[in-house]
Amino acid sequence: MRQLILGAAFAALMPLAAQAQDAAAGEKVFAPCKACHAFGKNGVGPDLKGVIGRKAGTHEAYNYSAAMKNSGLTWDEATFKDYIHDPKAKVQGTKMIFAGIKDDKKVADLIAYLETQK
Repeated sequence: MRQLILGAAFAALMPLAAQAQDAAAGEKVFAPCKACHAFGKNGVGPDLKGVIGRKAGTHEAYNYSAAMKNSGLTWDEATFKDYIHDPKAKVQGTKMIFAGIKDDKKVADLIAYLETQK
């Protein structure tokens, strides 16, 4: 009976393990972002070094849209996930021209990668 309960618990947790964030996979997800974003300097888009935890529209020496400056957002995991799914829906008037990433696993991996870039 004990083995049956442990087996059921293990089986229930398997989907959670499969959803674990993978920073190495996130680096691959980030590849298209390199066209506009870098770590340690602004490009077409703002510097993303340390972005998770930063207040949106505040990185120095980058000319953000008024919409981003006034969004009131802070880039925590939940906010970034909503934004990267559909940037123009989350911040109407953003300058970011990107359709978004719909795959939650890819977004989780991307966040894990961004968190390594402090």
